[in-house]
Amino acid sequence: MSLSMTKIFKFQGDIDTKTLGELEKHSSLAVDTEGSGLQIPHRDKLSLVQFSTGNNDAYIIQPDRKNYKAPNIVKILENNKITKIGHYLRYDISGLEYFLKCNVKNIFDTKIASRLCRTYTQSHGLKELVMEFCNKKLDKKLGSSDWNKNIDELTDAQLQYCSNDVIYLHKIKDELYKMLVRENRLELYNNSILFLKTRIKLDQSGFTEDIFQH
Repeated sequence: MSLSMTKIFKFQGDIDTKTLGELEKHSSLAVDTEGSGLQIPHRDKLSLVQFSTGNNDAYIIQPDRKNYKAPNIVKILENNKITKIGHYLRYDISGLEYFLKCNVKNIFDTKIASRLCRTYTQSHGLKELVMEFCNKKLDKKLGSSDWNKNIDELTDAQLQYCSNDVIYLHKIKDELYKMLVRENRLELYNNSILFLKTRIKLDQSGFTEDIFQH
């Protein structure tokens, strides 16, 4: 299925074994999620999971919200040989690990990288990164959508919105990585990533404030 030249593949529950095999061939995959709200996991639920190989494609999966059993998705998330590229993974990993009962390994967070090396701006959203590095303008109006309705009921525009959250991440990651190296901040970035899982556990325990503040 093609929307605006993007190859979009839809799945209910989990990806199939053939798709798993195809995705496992890649050393990096972009990942994003949609939820029924921002308060995951306390109030809201994981609604969609998106992957991209970086080749203008998007694999959009609607997990079974009755049991959240998705062993093939978990295999990808826990595969340490595949770098999972995401933007603001603090949100996505929280939902993925809580609902899919997994341990997401080997990640690259473009928002954290941006904050560390793009100090010439206060704008670190995906929309700004896509514009700077890919020269594309994202329309984020559909972010506030009902992602819990059946995936076959989602409009083409909604599917394209989900796709846009992953198809540009490989390019952005490559550019940010070069900047981190250039500015000698790669070690600082890596140490920040090591703390991310702890930051997520603090969120889930109710400590959403900065615990390092005076």
